[in-house]
Amino acid sequence: MAELDEPGWVLPLLLFGGFRALIDRLHAELAEQGHPDVRPAYGFAMQAIGRDGATASELGRHLGVSKQAAGKTIDRLVDLGYAERTADAGDARRKLVRLTPHGVDVLARSAVVFEQLRTEWAERLGAERMRALESDLRKVVPPATVRLDAASWFGP
Repeated sequence: MAELDEPGWVLPLLLFGGFRALIDRLHAELAEQGHPDVRPAYGFAMQAIGRDGATASELGRHLGVSKQAAGKTIDRLVDLGYAERTADAGDARRKLVRLTPHGVDVLARSAVVFEQLRTEWAERLGAERMRALESDLRKVVPPATVRLDAASWFGP
């Protein structure tokens, strides 16, 4: 086994710190661009809703929260104008949540900001190291484990 310079518990803190640095910068930029009320949990929810929409149950499963918790997030997204509730054209009993143009706008802006942040990291690390970092993370974080329910780690 290779000898490492840091204790094992440092790695998750560095990874989480990198995640927070990106997300905090994203939300500061989104606030400047007219989306001051967006929170990380809302971004995860809007990504899960996507272009096709989702029910509260589907959203809850995707986020790893109860249907009731998903419903509260949906209520907030609706109140802020990022989402709307609609009837499912294929099944009148189902209520879908869809993104409004305002919700689509914040996701599009997020994508641009994430590209800018990634470019900044690549400028600091070098393009080759950035590619290596992303490649290495793909090796140790299989796609099936990339989940959006981080909030559930911190309790109810």
